[in-house]
Amino acid sequence: MEEDQKINSQQVRNRRVHMANERTFLAWIRTSIGIMAFGFVVERFSLFVRQISFLLGKQPGMDSHLAQAAGYSITGILGIFLVGTGTSLGLLAYVRYKEVFRQIEEDSYAASGKLPLALTIVVAFVGVILLVYLVRSIA
Repeated sequence: MEEDQKINSQQVRNRRVHMANERTFLAWIRTSIGIMAFGFVVERFSLFVRQISFLLGKQPGMDSHLAQAAGYSITGILGIFLVGTGTSLGLLAYVRYKEVFRQIEEDSYAASGKLPLALTIVVAFVGVILLVYLVRSIA
């Protein structure tokens, strides 16, 4: 009888841990969707600026030869980069979810800060690029 209670208690604990893992996964997915949506908005804003420039009879400024060759402004390239980053983040979140799921089952969980570090670096990089772009557009 006591052994049944111990097994039942262990199953409940495992369920809670698995549900916490799933909530973490879903938070990463929400972050991924948010980054992709932001990238889409940034890229569409680039298109809007080009159309307004065309209507006003001005040639939109291109920020680099790469952007000129591709026909995109720096915001267009940044938007595409953000959509790709969000997609990659979603895939990496799933890989991490499955890894943690396996570790929970084997009772060998080991925390990893690689995914949060990568996201922090990318977000900081994008923030600096947007800040530089905004400062340059004001001047």
